Amino acid sequence: MKKRTAKSTLSRVLTIALFGLLALGACKGKKKVVAAPEPAPVEEVKPTPPPPPPAGPSAEEVAVGKLENYFNSIAGSSNVDAANRTIQEAKGMFSNGSTPVLIVIHEANGIKDYDEPTTIENYLNYLKDTKKNLNFISDIRLDGNGKVSELELRRKK
Repeated sequence: MKKRTAKSTLSRVLTIALFGLLALGACKGKKKVVAAPEPAPVEEVKPTPPPPPPAGPSAEEVAVGKLENYFNSIAGSSNVDAANRTIQEAKGMFSNGSTPVLIVIHEANGIKDYDEPTTIENYLNYLKDTKKNLNFISDIRLDGNGKVSELELRRKK
């Protein structure tokens, strides 16, 4: 067997101490590294365009509203003179006094059956005489000048 000397013992102790220090140093370095969170991607925010302004009523819708008022006014008129004045006013909305008025009496599978065709002048006088507005406007056609060129009515339910 070999003899141990103080020098070899000291060398061994220093070697063990060196490994111990390395081991302790390595433990400190093994701490969990918390990664900094990545910044959230910046979304490009585009300003939304303002909504388009609400469209005003079409010429047909305006004409229908006015005609319905005229029809109700003529039918509900208390005297003949007032009804005649309203009739003259209403006739101004039409291309002429003989503008056709069609009254739908039945419709099936897209096929319409009409009552005997009449003119706007006759229809307005009919409203004045009967004092009843039993129909509503279902279709209206305007000419290039914005005047009514054809009117289709249906029976109110």
